[in-house]
Amino acid sequence: MMADLGKPMDLILWRHADAVDGIPDLQRELTPKGFKQAEQMAAWLNARIPDDVRILVSPALRAQQTAAALNRPFTTDKALSPEANAMALLLAAGWPDAGGTVMLIGHQPSFGRATMLLLAGVESDMSIKKSGVVWISNRVRQTTQQNVIRVLMSPDMV
Repeated sequence: MMADLGKPMDLILWRHADAVDGIPDLQRELTPKGFKQAEQMAAWLNARIPDDVRILVSPALRAQQTAAALNRPFTTDKALSPEANAMALLLAAGWPDAGGTVMLIGHQPSFGRATMLLLAGVESDMSIKKSGVVWISNRVRQTTQQNVIRVLMSPDMV
């Protein structure tokens, strides 16, 4: 399906920050290091994302805490749960036809697999560091749809 020429889309995948180990998995919270990572990456993102960004967040506590660092409204979406697959993420985001900017805050390995699917056309593993960001734009040039990587950022580079 071709994206509308007038509606380019940006997809931002933000992996949750560093979290404690343990169970139940959905109740794992951020470590002090994780809170610092989330705050630093949120400041970097807030300087660059538009005011009308749509933010969808995994129901896992560590993802909710990561999202809270943005101080922006967000929607919790079960489609971004830790066991989500790459296609579920893209469907939740409305990729590539929703237009505008959509940020997903969630988990590995689905974020890495979605990134590889968009960039290489094959769902395969790719590691994204905790609190790392992948920013991909979709555009149409002439009659060709293109996915363009804008940012691959890890928290230690902020």
